[in-house]
Amino acid sequence: MLNVLKDKKAVIFDLDGTLVDSMWMWKEIDIEYLGRFGLSCPSDLQKVIEGMSFTETAIYFKERFQISDSLEKIKQDWTLMSLDKYKHEVTLKPGALEFLKWAGQRKMAMGIATSNGRDMVDACLDSLGIAGYFGQVTTACEVAAGKPAPDIYLKVAGDLGVNPESCAVFEDVPAGIEAGKKAGMTVFAVEDEFSLPMKEEKIKMSDYYIHDYYELLGIR
Repeated sequence: MLNVLKDKKAVIFDLDGTLVDSMWMWKEIDIEYLGRFGLSCPSDLQKVIEGMSFTETAIYFKERFQISDSLEKIKQDWTLMSLDKYKHEVTLKPGALEFLKWAGQRKMAMGIATSNGRDMVDACLDSLGIAGYFGQVTTACEVAAGKPAPDIYLKVAGDLGVNPESCAVFEDVPAGIEAGKKAGMTVFAVEDEFSLPMKEEKIKMSDYYIHDYYELLGIR
């Protein structure tokens, strides 16, 4: 499968559920956060906010759940709730480090395109010791619209100095896959426990589907 990447000059990763195993914690945080207001977590919440930027998600929570706190207070609370988990509990997806090393040895440009907040992203990359692999880290709050709009992927490619068609994208949810495809990039869907119910949708939308990065490297 690595032959597919032979003509690519850059690889761009989503973060949560794609490069790191962290989607489990966001459901926990949503349940705990809404519980502070005496609210239960709706079953459709994760699907509805899929791909939204950190700010867009805060706006959605404030409007849907009638939360009186400011947007900055909402985002600050989420950041505080997540930082310890990112620093001490979140791990890389299987084979991710080996793939980063493989791409680095081939001098491929690498970037992050995430819907997460900057403080959380930095904490995660630093704690895992992989920040140095990426020439560009961009959050969806830095572009006009979050995923499924292609804005964030186009920005990362532009900042890396690579044409979109020379980029490969790694994503774990349909909104992100759609964003990568709209940007004109080759998209790999990465399996994640959180998005298993969407597996068939992911396979149809993406160019390739991988169970983990070992599979991509031909290591089983």
